[in-house]
Amino acid sequence: MHSSLAAAASRFKAGSACVKLLLLGLLLVLWMAPAKTVHANESKPALMLAKVYHPGLDLRDYWVSEKYDGMRGYWDGQQLLTRGGQRVFAPVWFTAGWPEVPMDGELWAGREKFQQTVSTVRKKTPDDDAWRSIRFMVFDLPAHGGTFTERIPALNAHVQKIDQPWLQAVPQWKVASHQALGQLLTQNVKAKGEGLMLHRGASLYRGGRTDDLLKVKTHEDAEAVVVGHTAGRGKYTGALGALLVEMPALPGQQPLRFKIGTGLSDAERLSPPPIGATVTYRYQGFNDSGIPRFASFLRIRSDAQASKPTE
Repeated sequence: MHSSLAAAASRFKAGSACVKLLLLGLLLVLWMAPAKTVHANESKPALMLAKVYHPGLDLRDYWVSEKYDGMRGYWDGQQLLTRGGQRVFAPVWFTAGWPEVPMDGELWAGREKFQQTVSTVRKKTPDDDAWRSIRFMVFDLPAHGGTFTERIPALNAHVQKIDQPWLQAVPQWKVASHQALGQLLTQNVKAKGEGLMLHRGASLYRGGRTDDLLKVKTHEDAEAVVVGHTAGRGKYTGALGALLVEMPALPGQQPLRFKIGTGLSDAERLSPPPIGATVTYRYQGFNDSGIPRFASFLRIRSDAQASKPTE
């Protein structure tokens, strides 16, 4: 009798242990599910990226617009994301009433206000007053199945229906010649603009870098990774003299390193971009060794800055 009771008790304890393990497993699955959902929402959107314009195109095939010096924004129909897929913590009123239609555009505070834009957009706790200066300049509808020429009126209709002053459709023009394009570019630069964009009218929206979208600028921009700092001399003693940066390696070649010593403000020399940061610089062609000529620091890459929102 006693042995039967002992055996039953043993079986009960074993069964109880199995039930506990099963329940623990279910709890772990439920606990992990929200984390996976958040990660999926922060996936990088497949955005259309521009190449650099070179004369020789038939400009009749392209639409022309201003290139806005802000931060790329992507409305996925539910939330606003950066180019890298991080959530933008905009005030609720900023996106209120937006349709469940993806919109591609630029978060922009105005010409020569890039740092103001970044400072506002990257904050995890939105500053209402600062966001009053931000506009979302919409230039495309990624989910629309038509050509760019067909997407333009559809985009304008969406923006007009929403009817919010901070949501604007990017104006698109046509130019007849490269001379006319050059005149537009000159006017834009004199007005402190960033340059122009060319978008092929017959193109469909597709992610990745493409010849269907071209940037037209008076200078070239590129990116490099900071791998070191050199000490300053003279007036810059005790501060940064130059950034040592590394360009991505070409197939079969070693990474190319060079220094960027101009374009940095006094504040940036005292608190320079950290090692590992990706920076954007301007240059004018290359010398015989492949190093960019007249490289000048422009900024830390905006997406890298926005990847870790501040409070």
